[in-house]
Amino acid sequence: MRKFLWGVLFTLLVLGVGGLAFALLGYMPTHADATPPKWEESLASRALDASMEHRAPRVASPVPPTDENLIEGMKIYTMNCALCHGGLDNKPSVLQHSLYPPVPQLIIYPLDDPEWHIYYAVRTGIRYTGMPAWDKTLTEQDMWKITMLLSHLDKLPPAVQDYWKTSFGVAPTASEEKKEGKEEEKHDHH
Repeated sequence: MRKFLWGVLFTLLVLGVGGLAFALLGYMPTHADATPPKWEESLASRALDASMEHRAPRVASPVPPTDENLIEGMKIYTMNCALCHGGLDNKPSVLQHSLYPPVPQLIIYPLDDPEWHIYYAVRTGIRYTGMPAWDKTLTEQDMWKITMLLSHLDKLPPAVQDYWKTSFGVAPTASEEKKEGKEEEKHDHH
């Protein structure tokens, strides 16, 4: 039994040192325009979810989802988020595939994460993705307004929907095609 345990430990040590050497000697691809292997996408997605579950405080929004706050959230989103995550015109961002991992298109495929999760991602950013931490740039109120918008995209009040349509020329509600695309996207990532 002792030889078996030493064999397991030695194998783990060799794999760890081999993986580290692989990365540090430049054999690991780092370019953002390549399609990553499925195992890497799965590992990164699971690590992100686990980190959020472990670190993000379960805080409730101090900003209510009023018409005024949701419309203000649209304006803040347009100025700070739309370039990467897609505009309120329901078109994908031109940068969608220019970053690694590809940038989620939050208007086309609305998030289904809890508000505290969305707020934490906005406030702290996401390492190695190009997603900046907004806590040094936006106020807490502004970050919550974006969070409120993103968490209510599929259930916006009529006045907010009217503002969206008037301002951006398209209806804000997710169509069945978008919802189906979201389901396909989920299956691709898990």
